Amino acid sequence: MLTEIFPFQFALDATQLSGIGLWSIALYLGFFPVSEWVMEKLQQWFNFAERSLYTSEKEFERTRKARESQNAFYASLFSIVPFLGIGLLCNYGVEIGLGRSWAISIGILACVIGGVYELGRRDGQSS
Repeated sequence: MLTEIFPFQFALDATQLSGIGLWSIALYLGFFPVSEWVMEKLQQWFNFAERSLYTSEKEFERTRKARESQNAFYASLFSIVPFLGIGLLCNYGVEIGLGRSWAISIGILACVIGGVYELGRRDGQSS
């Protein structure tokens, strides 16, 4: 089916996709203040870009709350994109350095370390 839409073929390897996903989650958790900053900047940009679509101030203010909520949702979804790119590089580096069989294992280990770090960081902020 995809070959009918695209004039070229590309192979999706499940090992690479899962390794990239694991690395991006690990980086997202490990650098959570950075991911919050990216999310905030994306939300500001979405709100600014959408403001230019309205000519009526009254209509803009009437639908403001719903649009800002929608933009916050989209910003939270798109904030993972930079981490997917960096996760791809990390996964590729592990595959080249240690071999393909280690990519998933190191990705899982990085996720655990990132999760424990984030829990400790939040606990330190609360006390």
